[in-house]
Amino acid sequence: MANKKQLEELREVLIERKETITNSINDSRNSIDSLKNSECNDEFDYAEVSSDSFKEGIIANQQIKELAEIEDAIKRMDKGTYGTCEMCDESIAIGRLRAKPFAKYCTPCREIYEAQK
Repeated sequence: MANKKQLEELREVLIERKETITNSINDSRNSIDSLKNSECNDEFDYAEVSSDSFKEGIIANQQIKELAEIEDAIKRMDKGTYGTCEMCDESIAIGRLRAKPFAKYCTPCREIYEAQK
């Protein structure tokens, strides 16, 4: 289980990542809006704009999912359940939390979860 200092460090990492993702999502939305408003002179321009817009949308959707996981992790910190596996109720290793601060499962349970998908 992470100690108080480690938890504070992880909270800071989560908050910084949350800000970075929020800014990136806003940038992606602005980029998509500008792509939608760009003029297409031929079908190649249209294809490029469509492709770029599609890629921006996929990236933004992935970041929205990560943002939700980060917000959930911060809520778990506030409730005092952060760092406890949601499947087996054992402590999640600090190394795993440092690698993925919004992890919900310990490594063995994550492997089980991934196999069930």
